[in-house]
Amino acid sequence: MTVISVMNYKGGVGKTTLSANLAAELAFRGKKVLLIDLDPQTNLTLSFLSFDEWRNYDRKGRTIKHWYDQFLDQDIDSALTELIVTPSRVNLQLQAYDSVGRLDLICSHLELINVDMELSSRLGGNTDRTIRSNYLRVMSRLKTKLDENKGEYDAVIIDCPPNFNLVTQNAMVASDFYIVPAKADYLSTLGIDTLSKHVAELTKKYNLYTSEIDHSEWRDIDPKMLGIVFTMVSYYGQKPIAVQQEYITQVKREYHCLTHFLREGQTLFAGAPEFGIPVVLKQGSSHQNIRTELVELVSEMMNLAAIK
Repeated sequence: MTVISVMNYKGGVGKTTLSANLAAELAFRGKKVLLIDLDPQTNLTLSFLSFDEWRNYDRKGRTIKHWYDQFLDQDIDSALTELIVTPSRVNLQLQAYDSVGRLDLICSHLELINVDMELSSRLGGNTDRTIRSNYLRVMSRLKTKLDENKGEYDAVIIDCPPNFNLVTQNAMVASDFYIVPAKADYLSTLGIDTLSKHVAELTKKYNLYTSEIDHSEWRDIDPKMLGIVFTMVSYYGQKPIAVQQEYITQVKREYHCLTHFLREGQTLFAGAPEFGIPVVLKQGSSHQNIRTELVELVSEMMNLAAIK
């Protein structure tokens, strides 16, 4: 089971669009995929469920926020399986294509934004041993429970919020790889250095604590950057417009960048959430160029992450 987080400190860079289409294409190829929405904006959740469907799951306590609440309020380490839902529209579309894959979802919640401060209260302790144990338990909550589902899924895609709070750090601890979607402009690429540095610092601290623990419950982590995916790219002929190409070239000097891009397509992408089916699963001439590029992009990601 390969776990990939999708994240950028800058919002509005196509993070959710990339997460949804990556998961849908993997499912189309016969993979069992779990999508986890950790962004309080819930855009990914509402890309696959109607608001009424989400509200019904909210009332039943089946969102990631309720899962964290159980830990914070009752110190309960409940399984993730109780949260997993199977969006009907996208899975019916997969069946129509005779795909044996499946796309499942763990919903986010608008109040997830309040969880971070409450989680931080669990990090303290009176001794070094207690501090280490509390830190590892809080940071590895998602990883520990995902490990219980290793036989159920081929891939897990986590849509992270645009920050490095404790919920995002939970995702990074659980991840084998992370992808950074970025528009080819100054603001969208500005935080890549900082993000990379924060992941490295988290990895170093987490692994230091695991080395100081006397038992083997905790294991080292090593989340690797899969690469930068440029999104919302505008083309002039067969190439990105000059101003975007300049930023792409600059970032390539420092980081691995995927060779395939996500082009600008607001009209096509904007309608996908309304119907619960990502663009990559839609047919028709109006979608063909974007679908072809998405398929090539996912193939490149699968090769880099060794998803077979």
